[in-house]
Amino acid sequence: MSKTIVETDAGTVTAFAFDKSQGLSEHTAAYDAMVIVIEGNVEIRISGNVFQLKEGQVIILPANKPHAVKALTKFKMLLVMIRAK
Repeated sequence: MSKTIVETDAGTVTAFAFDKSQGLSEHTAAYDAMVIVIEGNVEIRISGNVFQLKEGQVIILPANKPHAVKALTKFKMLLVMIRAK
């Protein structure tokens, strides 16, 4: 489930909620994005490197690098995307 909270020419803020084992398949984005873990535990894969994050942690998803998200528990995050000038 996702809900866009802010959407402007400068960027977006989107809230996501996942059940355990749900996620986002590998993809790329044209802009850097920041994931803020609000609740639960998650595995984030960036260009083949695996990172496990928990509530309160933050990670940057670099533009044009493949990344994927997999909830290790029920999981909530904010995705902040800032569009480059």
